[in-house]
Amino acid sequence: MTTTKDASSRGKLFHIVKRTDLPVWKSWLIRIAAIVFSLIVCAIIIVAVTGDNPIQVYATMVKGAVGSTRRFWVLLQEIAMLLCVSLAVTPAFKMRFWNIGAEGQVLIGGLGATAIMLKLGHTLPAPVVLILVIVTSILCGAIWGVIPAIFKAFWNTNETLFTLMMNYIAIQIVSYFTYIWSSNKGNNVINTINTDNHAGWFTLPQSVDKYGYLLNILLVAVLTVLLYFYLNRSKQGYEIAVVGESINTAKYAGINVKKVIIRTMLISGALCGVAGMLLVSGTDHTITPNTAGGRGFTAIMVSWLAKFNPLFMVLTSLLLVFMSRGAIEISTVFGLNTSFSDIITGIIIFFIIGSEFFINYSIKRTHAKEVEAK
Repeated sequence: MTTTKDASSRGKLFHIVKRTDLPVWKSWLIRIAAIVFSLIVCAIIIVAVTGDNPIQVYATMVKGAVGSTRRFWVLLQEIAMLLCVSLAVTPAFKMRFWNIGAEGQVLIGGLGATAIMLKLGHTLPAPVVLILVIVTSILCGAIWGVIPAIFKAFWNTNETLFTLMMNYIAIQIVSYFTYIWSSNKGNNVINTINTDNHAGWFTLPQSVDKYGYLLNILLVAVLTVLLYFYLNRSKQGYEIAVVGESINTAKYAGINVKKVIIRTMLISGALCGVAGMLLVSGTDHTITPNTAGGRGFTAIMVSWLAKFNPLFMVLTSLLLVFMSRGAIEISTVFGLNTSFSDIITGIIIFFIIGSEFFINYSIKRTHAKEVEAK
C-alpha cells in the first residue's frame, strides 16, 4: 500500500495549468481583488511604520490626484502623456520587438520640435511653425526608431540592448543642445520658448482651455481609437500579430518580415515623436534631458498589463498616474519622504503584476492516482 507521504515524495501535490478560456469579467475581478489585497497590506505597513490612519492616507491620495479642478486636469494630462508613449511601444511589442528606446525616441522628437520653435518661431507665421513642429517631431522620432529596426531586420542584432543604448545617446544629444540653446550660457536651461507669440504651441486659446491640456488629451484619445482599429482590424495589424507569434509562420504565409519590422518601428518611433511634440509644444514649451520623465519605461508596464490592447491601456495608465499623483500628496501632507510613498506604490503595482499569473494560470491539486503514477 502506498502512503500519502510516499506518494508526495514521488510527485508534486499541486501543478500549474495554463488558462485558455477565462472570461474577461473574471480577469478584471482578479485584478480588482489584487488591488484590494494590496491596499490591505499597505494599510498594515502604514500603521506599523508610521502609526498614521491608513484611511486618511488613502483619502489624501485621492485628494492629491483629483482634489481640485487643476489637479483633475493635470491628472488627465499625465494620463494622456503616459498613454501616448504606451501606444507608441505597443505595435513593436505585439510584434515581439522589444523597443526599450521609447525614452530616447520621445526626447529626439521633442528636440525636433524645440529646434523649429527656436529657429523659426519669429520668422514664419505661427500656424506654419506649428505644422513644421508636428512634422519634424514625427520624422525625428521615426528616424530614431527605425535605426535599430534596420539592424534587426538585416543583421539580427539584439533590439533590447540597441534601443536601450540609444536612450543614452539621445539624452546626451539633448543635453548638448540644451547647453547650446540655453537662455543664459552655462546654466543648461532653455526658458519657455516663444512666450510672446506662442509660435509652435500646440494649445487652444486660454479662453477655451484654461489649463492648456485639452488639445493634448483629445489628440491622444483619437490616437488610441485609431491604433486599436489599426492593430485589430487592418491587414498590417494582422501581419504584426503573425510576426509576433512566429517569424517562420509569417514567412511561410508570404509575409515580408523585414518590411514589417521596419514599418512597425517607423510607426512606433513616429508615435514617440508625437509624444515628444506634445510634451514640448503642448505642455512644457521647452525641453530638458528629463522631459520624457521615465515614461518610456513605465509605458512598457502599461502596454504589457493591458495585453497590448490600446483601450485597456487607458485604465492601466489611469491607475499608475493616479497612484503617482497621490503618492506626492502623501509625502507632503504626512511629512514622509518620497521613498515611503514609492514603497506604497510599489506594493500596489507588485500585486497588480502578480495578479496576471492567476489570470494566465491556475493551480490544480494533483489527484492521488496522478501522484502515484509519477
